[in-house]
Amino acid sequence: MSDLSPDRPAAPVLDVWCELQCPDCRTALEDLRALRARYGDRLELRLRHFPLEKHKHSFAAAQAAEEAVAQGQGWPYTEAVLDRVAELDRKGEPFLVEVARELGLDAEEFDTALIDGRHILIVDADQAEGKAIGVTGTPTYVIGGERLDGGRSQEGLRERVEEIADRLLAEQG
Repeated sequence: MSDLSPDRPAAPVLDVWCELQCPDCRTALEDLRALRARYGDRLELRLRHFPLEKHKHSFAAAQAAEEAVAQGQGWPYTEAVLDRVAELDRKGEPFLVEVARELGLDAEEFDTALIDGRHILIVDADQAEGKAIGVTGTPTYVIGGERLDGGRSQEGLRERVEEIADRLLAEQG
């Protein structure tokens, strides 16, 4: 049973266009952790995929992250992979399955998901939407209709996201 009452407004959404082989996204991880700690369920953080061609394992990593979502561990998996970007660079897809196993997820199902491509449409849709709204690199944040490009600089981004989130929450009453 949900604790959301019908008259409670939906939480503001922070879309995070991310790539799991991206060093800048690795740097942004501390900001994402801080935002999740500060707002909890008052702000919905949504991982959006934007794999970059220059990182050969990024498309597989996006699919693996979706399998983690399907198994109920989206953020823990995403954080675990981002924490070890260099290992993903070196080891590739076997590393994605290894992380799943470490987190107690069904590693065989991860392996199968990477082979059968069951999450490709989600990744493709995110990437297409990102391109349509002007995402060119990662991380890119969208909150309250404003796009913030973290691929150029992380400086002041968390503060800007917090300003917008606080304003949106205040507007909800």
